[in-house]
Amino acid sequence: MIVTRTAIPDVLVIEPKVFGDARGFFLESWNAKAFAEAGIPAAFVQDNHSRSPRGVLRGLHYQILQPQGKLVRVAAGEVFDVAVDLRRASPTFGRWVGERLSNDNKRMLWIPPGFGHGFLVLSESADFLYKTTDYYAPEHERVIAWNDPDLAIKWPIAGTPTLSGRDAAGARFRDAEVFS
Repeated sequence: MIVTRTAIPDVLVIEPKVFGDARGFFLESWNAKAFAEAGIPAAFVQDNHSRSPRGVLRGLHYQILQPQGKLVRVAAGEVFDVAVDLRRASPTFGRWVGERLSNDNKRMLWIPPGFGHGFLVLSESADFLYKTTDYYAPEHERVIAWNDPDLAIKWPIAGTPTLSGRDAAGARFRDAEVFS
């Protein structure tokens, strides 16, 4: 596998080895030993799968207690995936990175604990899969507005995406609870 650091060095793009032939393809989406050797010594406790149509934006989500590291990928379709550094002591605090993840490129993104996360569906629909290092704790979940002017995320969409009520009411970055 090839691991590439993004503009925020703790967020990593992972390109697995893909073995393909006339029957299709095979890839290893998780191997604890290989990922630990690549600097991702994660212990995952939960797997999640969502399906969304074009134009749906989920995020920017994080848990202020029980923060989750996430290994994310797309099994069908394409998304623009975003991680925002919410660690106040980090030199990249308040910065974001975005990557296109798809069933075609088979890339994964490692987002460590302490980051906000969201994605926008670019294809007709997308099946989004992610592993987390801690359990979902709705009482600790927080949401930052997808269109916060201080973050200025360059989402590849014209107009307003389809949002949940919770995501539409996300906090401004400057008012959000963040990590020490």
